[in-house]
Amino acid sequence: MTKGPVTAKKTGILMGGVSAERDVSVRSGLAIYQALQELGYNCAVIDVGKDIVNVLKKEKVRFAFLALHGGMGENGAIQGMLEVLGIPYTGSGVLASALAMDKEVSKKVLAYHGLPVVPFAVVSRPAKGKSKKAVAEPALPEIDFPLPWVVKPAAEGSSIGVSIIKDKAMLAATIEKTFSHGRRVIIEKFIGGKEVHIGILGSRALGGVEVRPTLEFYNYEAKYTSGLTEYIIPPQIEEPLYEKLRDMAMQAHSALGCSGATRVDLKLDESSNPYVLEVNTLPGMTATSLLPKIAKSAGLSFKDLIEEIIRIAVKEA
Repeated sequence: MTKGPVTAKKTGILMGGVSAERDVSVRSGLAIYQALQELGYNCAVIDVGKDIVNVLKKEKVRFAFLALHGGMGENGAIQGMLEVLGIPYTGSGVLASALAMDKEVSKKVLAYHGLPVVPFAVVSRPAKGKSKKAVAEPALPEIDFPLPWVVKPAAEGSSIGVSIIKDKAMLAATIEKTFSHGRRVIIEKFIGGKEVHIGILGSRALGGVEVRPTLEFYNYEAKYTSGLTEYIIPPQIEEPLYEKLRDMAMQAHSALGCSGATRVDLKLDESSNPYVLEVNTLPGMTATSLLPKIAKSAGLSFKDLIEEIIRIAVKEA
């Protein structure tokens, strides 16, 4: 790896924000900040709020390292603002970020490109009328795949608001609860096999990790509580299948038009048939995060990973 900063521009590490993943974002941002300081970068941490434009100008930020997770940080909004301000930034652009964050749309794009996605249905919250009350109960979709079902918001990350139901009678109440995270809810077939996450950096698949949570599934608690998940690197699967998963992850990254570092989550059913779950355009960069673990297994230290993310962003600016 190149010695010395990739860019001499004042770098702002954008973190925090107002999404449900704020705490994890802060942890990612502080880890990145420490690495950049040790590498000699002129940098500052910036907690993203309503005054973000003024703060960027005040701090004279000329390059942004995005450590935001979920919400406006990962859905293209911040990326669009930085485009308008003329500030280069790490990660995917406006459209790719928006596509990847929207689970309904991303599944449709991935399926269009011939990638297998888990069978799913979508339900939307009814619009409100003049009385400010919902005009009707949400129409439950026809579901032609068997229980159990995974119910999740259409536009959240880190397994925020995800439930698994085994009784159809629980569906309406679970959907209503999930509406607190947005207007659309995804209902997926539950795939009970192995879960493998592949790290992408630029134009290559770094490798993968198999996650084995002690809880029912790899939810927010399992992701961010030390000791609740076992990480297997490399995944305990046959090499031809592992290679297929790496290829699928790279295809998913490309299909959505992603850039920089992403993490592609895949699931294997009991017959080892693979499915793409989602593409994360701003994966976590904390001590327990998967992308740094995958990068380390590929010979990249945390600092190497950070610098390569910046190098890709500078090259593509």
